[in-house]
Amino acid sequence: QGILERLDAGEIVIGDGGFVFALEKRGYVKAGPWTPEATVEHPEAVRQLHREFLRAGSNVLQTFTFYASEDKLENRGNYVAEKIKFPNMYQIINAKGGQSVTDSVKNQLGLLRQQWKTAERKLSFRKQLDVFMKKNVDFLIAEYFEHVEEAVWAVEVLKESGKPVAATMCIGPEGDMHGVSPGQCAIQLVKAGASIVGVNCHFDPETSLETVKLMKEGLQAAKLKAHLMSQPLAFHTPDCGKQGFIDLPEFPFGLEPRIVTRWDVQKYARKAYDLGIRFIGGCCGFEPYHIRAIAEELAPERGFLPEASEKHGSWGDNLSMHTKPWVRARARKEYWENLKPASGRPYCPSMSKPDGWGVTKGAKELMQQKEATSEQQLKELFQKQK
Repeated sequence: QGILERLDAGEIVIGDGGFVFALEKRGYVKAGPWTPEATVEHPEAVRQLHREFLRAGSNVLQTFTFYASEDKLENRGNYVAEKIKFPNMYQIINAKGGQSVTDSVKNQLGLLRQQWKTAERKLSFRKQLDVFMKKNVDFLIAEYFEHVEEAVWAVEVLKESGKPVAATMCIGPEGDMHGVSPGQCAIQLVKAGASIVGVNCHFDPETSLETVKLMKEGLQAAKLKAHLMSQPLAFHTPDCGKQGFIDLPEFPFGLEPRIVTRWDVQKYARKAYDLGIRFIGGCCGFEPYHIRAIAEELAPERGFLPEASEKHGSWGDNLSMHTKPWVRARARKEYWENLKPASGRPYCPSMSKPDGWGVTKGAKELMQQKEATSEQQLKELFQKQK
């Protein structure tokens, strides 16, 4: 059965976890660029991670193609053989020969720029889609969008394939970066053709479920139907701003103290299920043991345990074999369900102050550049950080 047949029948579909973070920790991905060279440089490492997620209980294994569009690859220092150049719209303005440009012409040019931007992005999505179609993937996921406008473009292109389309945004309860609410985001995605909608990345399970709940309410109010999907971070992010964990001072190399436990994930899986979400997985920080926790929590509904559970007792019951009696006493659900883990770091703060700097879309600081950040640019950034 396909993804929609499974979900239509009420089946629970378990997604996979985070690839870029897991492979970066294993030494196969460069933090910062996050581009997926490992797929061609170390394919066995990528295959092994797929195998581990599969053994842990994943029904869906996503291709490791995050940041594999030509603009991301080239911007991160990778040579792209084929390039398609687009006319510079500012040259069209300059071609007026210094004549004054009326408001009418300005509006027309603004619309033209927007149309060109839309066409350019859709072409980028279409080039990626061609590869997925040649490899005959089962369905398509448009994920990690901060702006619903771009997510809609992606869905419209992916629908051309005739395959089922899922769309997830990396937003919190405040909505996308332009302030479009989660409910409105879901409505636009479904109207564009997405059969599955939800969130991925940027926020922890609790925050992500709150966002999906708002999406669900928006769809119900609009009398639209879609399956719900959730693939959050495996890091606690209660102190994050609108852009999520990227603004945390610990991102990306000091996030380990924030990692959710397997028991946190079991609670997340149950809450997601109770909310009506049937496509449940994880994103950055989610390792195979986290996915196993989802599969174990939902085993009563699914009717079976994953293969990896052969080496793991439910809620720690295999600790009953431990030599230390105080450890054996932990072989029960009540102990782990109510545990408040310590950080082990004296005077460690419980929260952080996000670094966002108030930079929003269109600011020069967010402009991508092909060359590495210069020493002078770094000095300016360091100074600003103070």
